[in-house]
Amino acid sequence: MIEIERDPATLPLFELVSRELARPVDQDLHALTEALMARFGAGISAILFYGSCLRTRTTDEGLIDLYVLVDNYQDIHTSRLSQWANALLPPTVFLFTATDTAGKTLRAKCAILSVSDFEQGTHSWFQSYLWARFAQPSRLVFSRTPAIQRRVERAVCRAALRMISETVSLQAPLFNSDTFWTRALSFTYGSELRPESSNRPALITQQNQGYLAALLVAAAQVDGVGFAGSMTDELYINHSTAEQQRRQARHWRTRRIQGRALNLVRLIKSLFTVKGAVDYAIWKLERHWGEPIKQPERLRRYPLVFCWPLLWKLLKQRPHT
Repeated sequence: MIEIERDPATLPLFELVSRELARPVDQDLHALTEALMARFGAGISAILFYGSCLRTRTTDEGLIDLYVLVDNYQDIHTSRLSQWANALLPPTVFLFTATDTAGKTLRAKCAILSVSDFEQGTHSWFQSYLWARFAQPSRLVFSRTPAIQRRVERAVCRAALRMISETVSLQAPLFNSDTFWTRALSFTYGSELRPESSNRPALITQQNQGYLAALLVAAAQVDGVGFAGSMTDELYINHSTAEQQRRQARHWRTRRIQGRALNLVRLIKSLFTVKGAVDYAIWKLERHWGEPIKQPERLRRYPLVFCWPLLWKLLKQRPHT
């Protein structure tokens, strides 16, 4: 694996990603970090902030999305079942609540992942679960050591390269940044059980327009990435061959099946390993659908019996690509 920060071709991309990760965050994130450290202590290696609250620059609505990176799963989980499940099918997601100095309640969705799994997931996993998320902007709220910080920076840089290389063949012969990222994100959303509106990829692209455009400028300098700049600064030329296009289309058809199956298995896993998982699922679905779920107490008591109608509704509302 190349040292991204030492390769002249990838250095601009690495520097761009590092600057983005280092940008300041709201005090709410520091309050959450302190509360997580108080609970898990030295077991935490790094904390990353990403997702909708970062895009909208508000932590007052919804859940704050965090990735909690650890050295070993046994440092976080007391149950052997939870340790085993997190290692077998990472990440494990749990709800976390903290109170800031002003008494405001902060709610976060925390995904537990080892640093080594984060490195593998952003670079070599076939599924887009991690590299699609971290090709988008994120913030490194905490890292235990400079060495861990550098590992996270490299991993996020590789996530951007992987996202670009896995979607460029299916772009138009000439494309700009907005069309590239909207199409790329539509593939990744289509490979997960997300009850999102069809315009979400375009919205995310607009919310992160400057950073995503800069990623393409930097990535165009990397050999073998599959595209290059054209006569104008705003357009790129797709160099992919017909065979590369067919292969990438096959890969995304496989990812749609694999990704949705893995999402379903992760959801079932959380019912056994995460406290409050059912409450989170109910809250999330009600927020997306804009209506209360009927008989939530029955679902809380017997989730494996009564979750299937909701999962079917979720499948029917998935985005199509």
